[in-house]
Amino acid sequence: MVLSIIPDIDIIYDYFTHSDIHRGPTHSIIFAVLVFIPFFLVYRKKALPYFLALISHSLIGDFLIGGQIELLWPFSTKLFGFHELGFYYIDILDPANVALEIIIFLVAALVLIKSCDWKSFFRSRKSNLLLIIPVATVLLPSTVGYPLSQPLLFTQPILALAHICYLILFLIAIF
Repeated sequence: MVLSIIPDIDIIYDYFTHSDIHRGPTHSIIFAVLVFIPFFLVYRKKALPYFLALISHSLIGDFLIGGQIELLWPFSTKLFGFHELGFYYIDILDPANVALEIIIFLVAALVLIKSCDWKSFFRSRKSNLLLIIPVATVLLPSTVGYPLSQPLLFTQPILALAHICYLILFLIAIF
């Protein structure tokens, strides 16, 4: 899960520098391959699921929702996405995206409850610190507003509730 959110680390950079590189280099498949070469050399096939988690963010999530991804950076700055192919533009606040995110949240919550994996958030592990990535790049910013014009709490309260649930679980695990 953490790897699938890593490309959005550029949101933090954008926020502090007032630049606009979101969906640029960190969303590039070429960049992901280059970063993963050492992992493939050391771990071979065992690295593949982690690589797929990383590129799923760009190829599935952002390709369908919003588009405008520099998939081939640094070789090209051409933008790719569902909308760029001529399809309907799906915004992050589009009802289709909100419904999909809520369904995914409910499925994830059911899996956490059914498997009792929710208990793992209450165990102290150094690896829990990795949860800072989704907290800093997606959950906290979207809940307070950035990169959206208003916080999810005001625009999509049901989706904000899902973010807040994850935020609480992740913060418990981090602390």
